[in-house]
Amino acid sequence: MSTAVKPETEQTFEANVLKSDKPALVDFWASWCGPCRQLAPTIDAVAAELESEVSVFKVNVDENPNLARTYKIQSIPALILFKDGAELRRATGNISKQQVVDFIQKG
Repeated sequence: MSTAVKPETEQTFEANVLKSDKPALVDFWASWCGPCRQLAPTIDAVAAELESEVSVFKVNVDENPNLARTYKIQSIPALILFKDGAELRRATGNISKQQVVDFIQKG
């Protein structure tokens, strides 16, 4: 995992994600999930490239089941973009780097 991507937990989610001073991209994933492992290098690359624009976090759904329940994660990998504490949009599945960038920069 890139240093630009921060692991997130139920205990720190509100302070780090919902109260972030810039948009926050959260990747909900699990170690047993093949598409999640395929998406990981893409998330790392985007996080490094857009570090000044967006904070990037990873939430392991097995270790943080309450967050997965709260955000109704039914399929992983799932990306949710938050801004000012609110969900802006979400995407699921292994998407390309350009799709992740477009997802973040959509507005």
